[in-house]
This record gives sequence, C-alpha cells and structure tokens, in this order.
Amino acid sequence: MNINQTKRIVVKVGSSLVTNNGEGLDHAAIGMWAEQMAVLLKAGHEVLMVSSGAIAEGMQRLGWAKRPQEIHQLQAAAAVGQMGLVQVYETCFARFNLRSAQILLTNADLAHAERNANAKATLDTLLKLGVVPIINENDTVVTDEIKFGDNDSLAALVTNLICADLLVILTDQGGLFTADPRQNPDATLLADAIAGDPALEKMAGGAGSELSKGGMLTKVLAAKVAAKTGAITVIASGREPNVLNRLLSGEKIGTQLAPN
Repeated sequence: MNINQTKRIVVKVGSSLVTNNGEGLDHAAIGMWAEQMAVLLKAGHEVLMVSSGAIAEGMQRLGWAKRPQEIHQLQAAAAVGQMGLVQVYETCFARFNLRSAQILLTNADLAHAERNANAKATLDTLLKLGVVPIINENDTVVTDEIKFGDNDSLAALVTNLICADLLVILTDQGGLFTADPRQNPDATLLADAIAGDPALEKMAGGAGSELSKGGMLTKVLAAKVAAKTGAITVIASGREPNVLNRLLSGEKIGTQLAPN
C-alpha cells in the first residue's frame, strides 16, 4: 500500500513540537497541526493524535521552573497540564470546524481484553463520527510512562488497536540517520527500510548511545510494533512545513519503515 492510499492514520507529536522549549503549550504549533488535520479529514482520512505536553503545561501553570523528580509531583503536574492540553486542542480544532475528544489510556487498559475491546469500540465510533481523538497516556495513574516518557510505543499500540494503515511519528529530527547527525557529519538519512530489521536498532543506538537519548530507538521499536498489524511507519521532522499533507500526497519526507 502506498502512503497516499492509507485511510486510518495515527499521528504522534513529541513534546518539543507542541511546547515552547518545554515551557507550556505552543498554541501556534497546535493550530498548525489542526489545520493540517482538517485537510486530511476533508480528503476522507480518519486521524488520531497521540500528543505529549501535559507535564510541561502543568509545570508552567504551577509556576515550576524545574521538572520535579518526585513521582506524585510529576503526576500532579500532568493532571493540571491535561486541562490545558485539552483546552488548547479544543480551541485550535474548533477554528477549523473539527471536533476533538480526549482519550487517556494506560498499558493496563490495552493488556486487559475487555478494556481493550471497549477502547477499540470507542475509538472506532469517534472516527466514524469524524471526531479526532487526542490520546495521551494516563500519567496521573501510571508510573512507568513518566519515568520513560515513551509515547512512541503508546502510538504503536493504538495503531495495532484500531488497525490503522499508517503511523506518523513527528520529531525534531529529520528521520532515521545512518549515524547521529549531531556527532557525525557523514551521517545520511535513511529514506526506506523494513520495520523490524535488527540493523535499524543498532543504527538508532543502544541504551548508552547519544542518539537513543534523542529517542530514535523508541521510534524504531514503535515501527516494529506497528508493522504487526501491517501499518507503515514514517519518522519525519515536525518542523517541515505542511508535513502531513505533503506526506499523504505522496511526497518522500523522512524515513519510511514498511511492514515485512
């Protein structure tokens, strides 16, 4: 399947793309995502968003300059910030006559058969109604997610859950490079690869490497999970102008990881 033939799309945006350098939410950026989503919906696509940013927004609302270490303070920040996240998405999406919905999930929800089926049915219903679900991990009750900060795997599990055709992981990097471009001037962008190829994990960096700190390893692993239900994954820069609409019109941007 080519990308421009995909119907159901999960878009994951990282914290750096929805916050002002980690200081509260970037309303202009979220407005830009809303504008692109409106075009996709008009073209007949179904779109879900997995968005980070709750803790950064909560810290700003609480007047905290430094990210706390204590788990319950992080959870409190997430709870306060979730209010802001929902408000900004609701306001920005309404400008383009889009309706949005908030879904908070945990790994336990997806691992439990009955809750998994309920989540799937709700998401299917929202998509049929033309609503854009804004999905985040339920940080106030989860401890591991805050420690590891991994919305990439959440996005992949959601892709599996609703059998989406495409997972777009937007980041502040241009895609997957053969080496860390910040360290190695000879690094080149990998345009196409097979999701789950063990060489990709090595390329994205082991646990101690610089690149894995930028989270590229979690993105490669997310593509491997998404491929289980046949989804294509694209890792691309969210700084690219109009990136979603260009991708869906068939333009090659970032790294495309196809299911085997």
